Amino acid sequence: MSTVREEQLNLEIPESQANTRLQQLFDWFRGTTSEPLYDRVLFVLAMSLLAFGFIMVTSASLPTAERLTGNPFHFAIRHGVYIVISLVIMLATLRVPTQSWNLHSGKLLLIGLMMLLLVLIIGHEVNGSQRWIKVGPITIQSAEMAKLFFCIYMASYLSRREDEVREAAKGFIKPLFLLFIAAVLLLMQPDFGTVVVLSATTVAMLFLAGARLWQFFAVFLTCVLALILLIIVEPYRMQRLLTFLEPEKDPFGAGYQLMQSLIAFGQGQFSGAGLGNSIQKLQYLPEAHTDFIMAVIAEELGFLGVLAVIATVLMLVWRALVIGRRCLMLEQRYGGYLAYGISVWFSIQAFVNIGVASGALPTKGLTLPMVSYGGNSLIVSALAVGLLLRIDHERRMTGRKVAPRGGAE
Repeated sequence: MSTVREEQLNLEIPESQANTRLQQLFDWFRGTTSEPLYDRVLFVLAMSLLAFGFIMVTSASLPTAERLTGNPFHFAIRHGVYIVISLVIMLATLRVPTQSWNLHSGKLLLIGLMMLLLVLIIGHEVNGSQRWIKVGPITIQSAEMAKLFFCIYMASYLSRREDEVREAAKGFIKPLFLLFIAAVLLLMQPDFGTVVVLSATTVAMLFLAGARLWQFFAVFLTCVLALILLIIVEPYRMQRLLTFLEPEKDPFGAGYQLMQSLIAFGQGQFSGAGLGNSIQKLQYLPEAHTDFIMAVIAEELGFLGVLAVIATVLMLVWRALVIGRRCLMLEQRYGGYLAYGISVWFSIQAFVNIGVASGALPTKGLTLPMVSYGGNSLIVSALAVGLLLRIDHERRMTGRKVAPRGGAE
């Protein structure tokens, strides 16, 4: 009888623990707990962008999918699958302590650089750019992984060498040397847009770590000279710059995509033509569901829709900055700098994407984080959001004077 009773107790305890965890999860979603374990605002903002992105990708991709595959929902279905995978990866990231990312940051950086090199050897070429590695049905864009791994490494470097970065020039130069290697590999693909995002993120993280002002003037001057040299060396970059300045001179050639995007913005006016009523997505605007999805948003939802997207992205970036500041106040330097890096990365990439679509910046192939179609970008962005949630979770647990455990509560 005692043996049977012990077995019953052994069965009841895990069931009780499972019920407790489920209750905690429900309480967290309902917002009934006084001290939530994660940043609810950040989570809601990320989910809102994912849901909105699915709606807009579905709307923008219908004509293209019908023409290419015969199934108008081809890209919508694939995007839905990417969202599910992204959510699974986000949840998995919540169970990994930030210290694990810190310990393996050097290895991750090496993997990222090796992927950038590998894509030049066995990469799959699309539209003149060799940026993808095909492994059966899976296509990996090495630049997306490199952005995340470089950000993880920079946070680790700054948390370990903060004093050296502030006091010695070599502490400032070391990460720039690694950035130079990554930039050369990216330019050989070529992928100038990722170089811009990666460079801006690295310099911003160094600035937030307290590097001296004169060093930034030197880096800025170097970047300007390098940009001029890159434009002179590659004729297509000069063509893009001229097209950006005067797209109306070649509206059916080099300036076609930008002109169609500007037409979409103009037709949207204040409140838009209505969801699904875009004209430019009907084979007029290339890449309507990827790099130029903001043009479709502007046409269908108007100025109000564009303003809502920008506000949501800015709020997500703001929450990441708040998380970073709070971590640094608790001397959690790695989590703080990583949160800062992700916030800068998201803001710069969104700024470039929206700027390109609206004609404020020359054309660059960058997606709008959490919104545009693209499995690699979506998965990496979701992983970054998972990191932010985990960082904030550990900060809250530290505030309770409880050491964070390996799994998320």
